[in-house]
Amino acid sequence: MSHVEDVRLGCVVHGTDRSYRSQQGSSYAGAISKETVGSRDIWLGRVTIPAGGRTRAHVHQLHESAFYLLEGRDVELWTGAALEHREVANAGDYLYIPANVPHVAVNRGDIDAIFIGVRNEATAQESVVMRPELDSKVP
Repeated sequence: MSHVEDVRLGCVVHGTDRSYRSQQGSSYAGAISKETVGSRDIWLGRVTIPAGGRTRAHVHQLHESAFYLLEGRDVELWTGAALEHREVANAGDYLYIPANVPHVAVNRGDIDAIFIGVRNEATAQESVVMRPELDSKVP
Protein backbone atom coordinates (compact mmCIF):
# COMPACT_ATOMS: atom_id res chain seq x y z
CA MET A 1 0.00 0.00 0.00
CA SER A 2 1.23 3.44 -0.82
CA HIS A 3 1.32 5.69 2.24
CA VAL A 4 -0.29 8.46 0.22
CA GLU A 5 -3.46 6.35 -0.26
CA ASP A 6 -4.63 6.57 3.37
CA VAL A 7 -2.59 8.96 5.49
CA ARG A 8 -5.34 9.35 8.09
CA LEU A 9 -4.27 6.01 9.57
CA GLY A 10 -0.73 7.20 10.28
CA CYS A 11 2.29 5.27 9.11
CA VAL A 12 5.94 4.44 9.55
CA VAL A 13 8.26 5.75 6.88
CA HIS A 14 11.41 3.67 6.74
CA GLY A 15 14.73 5.46 6.24
CA THR A 16 15.91 5.66 2.69
CA ASP A 17 19.03 6.63 0.81
CA ARG A 18 16.94 8.03 -2.04
CA SER A 19 17.63 11.72 -2.31
CA TYR A 20 17.49 14.54 -4.80
CA ARG A 21 19.53 17.68 -5.39
CA SER A 22 17.52 20.77 -4.48
CA GLN A 23 17.65 23.85 -6.67
CA GLN A 24 19.48 25.62 -3.86
CA GLY A 25 22.26 23.00 -4.02
CA SER A 26 21.88 20.71 -1.00
CA SER A 27 20.82 17.07 -1.07
CA TYR A 28 17.33 16.30 0.26
CA ALA A 29 15.88 12.98 1.43
CA GLY A 30 12.27 13.70 2.30
CA ALA A 31 10.69 11.25 4.72
CA ILE A 32 7.45 13.00 5.57
CA SER A 33 6.10 15.10 2.72
CA LYS A 34 3.22 15.55 0.33
CA GLU A 35 4.90 13.12 -2.05
CA THR A 36 5.67 10.36 0.48
CA VAL A 37 2.67 10.29 2.83
CA GLY A 38 0.30 12.94 1.51
CA SER A 39 1.23 15.46 4.20
CA ARG A 40 -0.64 18.74 3.90
CA ASP A 41 1.38 21.03 6.14
CA ILE A 42 4.84 19.65 6.98
CA TRP A 43 8.02 18.38 5.39
CA LEU A 44 10.49 16.40 7.51
CA GLY A 45 13.67 14.83 6.24
CA ARG A 46 17.43 14.73 5.97
CA VAL A 47 19.44 17.49 4.29
CA THR A 48 23.12 17.08 3.43
CA ILE A 49 25.72 19.65 2.46
CA PRO A 50 29.00 17.95 1.49
CA ALA A 51 32.30 18.96 3.06
CA GLY A 52 33.36 22.21 1.39
CA GLY A 53 29.89 22.63 -0.16
CA ARG A 54 27.33 25.37 0.07
CA THR A 55 23.83 26.33 -0.92
CA ARG A 56 23.02 29.10 -3.35
CA ALA A 57 21.32 32.24 -2.04
CA HIS A 58 17.57 31.80 -1.76
CA VAL A 59 14.42 32.47 0.25
CA HIS A 60 11.43 30.31 1.11
CA GLN A 61 8.57 32.74 0.61
CA LEU A 62 5.89 30.80 2.44
CA HIS A 63 7.52 28.61 5.04
CA GLU A 64 9.72 28.60 8.10
CA SER A 65 12.56 26.08 8.32
CA ALA A 66 14.17 24.47 11.34
CA PHE A 67 17.18 22.16 11.32
CA TYR A 68 19.09 20.04 13.78
CA LEU A 69 22.75 19.56 12.81
CA LEU A 70 23.20 15.84 13.41
CA GLU A 71 26.76 15.62 12.03
CA GLY A 72 29.18 18.31 10.96
CA ARG A 73 31.22 21.23 12.17
CA ASP A 74 31.94 24.79 11.14
CA VAL A 75 28.73 25.19 9.16
CA GLU A 76 28.06 28.86 8.49
CA LEU A 77 24.54 30.23 8.20
CA TRP A 78 24.45 33.60 6.42
CA THR A 79 21.14 35.50 6.66
CA GLY A 80 19.75 39.00 6.15
CA ALA A 81 18.72 41.20 3.26
CA ALA A 82 22.37 41.36 2.06
CA LEU A 83 23.48 38.14 3.80
CA GLU A 84 25.31 40.30 6.33
CA HIS A 85 24.60 38.15 9.39
CA ARG A 86 26.83 35.08 9.97
CA GLU A 87 26.60 32.38 12.64
CA VAL A 88 28.49 29.10 12.95
CA ALA A 89 26.84 25.78 13.82
CA ASN A 90 28.31 22.48 14.95
CA ALA A 91 26.82 19.04 15.60
CA GLY A 92 24.12 19.36 18.25
CA ASP A 93 23.09 22.89 17.23
CA TYR A 94 19.69 23.96 15.91
CA LEU A 95 19.10 26.44 13.10
CA TYR A 96 15.97 28.48 12.42
CA ILE A 97 15.18 30.42 9.25
CA PRO A 98 11.98 32.52 9.09
CA ALA A 99 9.92 32.70 5.93
CA ASN A 100 11.14 35.16 3.28
CA VAL A 101 14.63 35.64 4.78
CA PRO A 102 17.52 35.35 2.31
CA HIS A 103 20.05 32.74 3.40
CA VAL A 104 23.06 30.64 2.44
CA ALA A 105 24.58 27.69 4.31
CA VAL A 106 28.29 26.95 3.85
CA ASN A 107 29.97 23.79 5.12
CA ARG A 108 33.50 24.91 5.98
CA GLY A 109 34.14 21.62 7.80
CA ASP A 110 35.97 18.57 6.50
CA ILE A 111 33.01 16.18 6.86
CA ASP A 112 29.52 16.22 5.38
CA ALA A 113 27.00 18.32 7.30
CA ILE A 114 23.90 16.21 7.90
CA PHE A 115 20.76 17.93 9.16
CA ILE A 116 17.32 16.76 10.16
CA GLY A 117 15.00 19.45 8.87
CA VAL A 118 11.35 20.38 9.15
CA ARG A 119 9.25 22.95 7.31
CA ASN A 120 5.67 24.05 7.53
CA GLU A 121 5.13 23.34 3.84
CA ALA A 122 4.56 19.81 2.61
CA THR A 123 6.69 20.11 -0.53
CA ALA A 124 10.04 21.67 0.33
CA GLN A 125 10.59 23.25 -3.09
CA GLU A 126 7.18 24.92 -3.55
CA SER A 127 8.07 28.43 -2.38
CA VAL A 128 11.81 28.56 -3.08
CA VAL A 129 12.94 31.72 -4.85
CA MET A 130 16.56 31.82 -5.91
CA ARG A 131 18.49 35.04 -5.26
CA PRO A 132 21.58 34.77 -7.53
CA GLU A 133 22.40 38.46 -7.09
CA LEU A 134 23.34 37.64 -3.46
CA ASP A 135 25.60 34.64 -4.11
CA SER A 136 28.77 36.74 -4.31
CA LYS A 137 28.08 38.28 -0.87
CA VAL A 138 29.21 35.06 0.87
CA PRO A 139 32.91 34.18 0.53
